[in-house]
Amino acid sequence: MNITSTILQKQKKKILEIWLQNQLADNALRDDLMTNDELSKQSDELLDALARAVKSGNVDNIYAAEFEQITDILSDVSITRARQGFSPRETATYVLSLKKAICSVMEEEYQDRPELLYKEISVINNLLDQLSIITFETFIKGREEVILRQTDEINEISTPVIRVWDGILALPIIGTLDSARTQIVMENLLQEIVNTGSNIAILDISGVPAVDSLVAQHLIKTVSATRLMGAECIISGIRAEIAQTIVHLGIDLSNIKTKASLASALQLAFSMSNVEVKKVQKNTGFGITR
Repeated sequence: MNITSTILQKQKKKILEIWLQNQLADNALRDDLMTNDELSKQSDELLDALARAVKSGNVDNIYAAEFEQITDILSDVSITRARQGFSPRETATYVLSLKKAICSVMEEEYQDRPELLYKEISVINNLLDQLSIITFETFIKGREEVILRQTDEINEISTPVIRVWDGILALPIIGTLDSARTQIVMENLLQEIVNTGSNIAILDISGVPAVDSLVAQHLIKTVSATRLMGAECIISGIRAEIAQTIVHLGIDLSNIKTKASLASALQLAFSMSNVEVKKVQKNTGFGITR
């Protein structure tokens, strides 16, 4: 049994105590994301797995079979922390503070043997650094998954299809319209056309910051898909600068009904549906008649 394994086996309780103290002493640690009991249980499990892994004598190759359990634990810890909202610093500190705890115990145990102490601390530093890299890489993957999921959720709620009148739908688009989002827009719009039996759809691009050739092509695709479903499409929110850009790019929207504002598009939709909007003087409201 190597010295590192001996220390982990014989001084496990002391190492765990120092490790937990190091973690709890960190001012950045947030107990709203994890209780002290959960942290203690998690740390104890990881330290046990590390002791079993190095017992074989392998302290260099963390991709060997004996390290499979500890890498699985670290991956699970990293993914969980990424989803819980821990920062990269907090997650990296989790492993690096273990290195500090083990080295502290080793210094006390072998203070009269400096050459051996230096050698073993170098071994621990190398081992824990490798494990911290795995932890950080897995944490980044976990954060990317969270970001992708949140992006999908934002795209879903940022493309609501509103039924403004019988047979008339409106879809306000806010933000950049890329290929992925265009697909969501088309799917939501076409599904709502089927659900409501609507024959007019208004695409309002007032919230789109800029229209380039790619965005225009996405809009044309959406209009074409809508027409294939038997509905007419009106694009509203064509501001002066957008109109100039479209003309400058040579994009032909002449066969598509366009309006400067959503109100104008709605008025056109009413007209296409043979709906008349007029003021009712006696109650200062509005009346709608067919």
